[in-house]
Amino acid sequence: MTQWCEARGLPRRPSINLNQLWYLALTWYENRLTVESRRPAPDEMVEIFARVGLEGPFWDPKADQWHSAT
Repeated sequence: MTQWCEARGLPRRPSINLNQLWYLALTWYENRLTVESRRPAPDEMVEIFARVGLEGPFWDPKADQWHSAT
């Protein structure tokens, strides 16, 4: 991914691997078919992202902006 971005003059953005995506989906949608289903609150999102290993400004739902990780 780094080479692809460099070849096109694009900044490298945060990425997620397949295992992280799988665990994020399992956590995010675990109660989606229940009456209690709701979108996680920002603090809950931060906890979910951290458990999956997604940290940094890009993954902060309370941030007004993010900067690419280098």
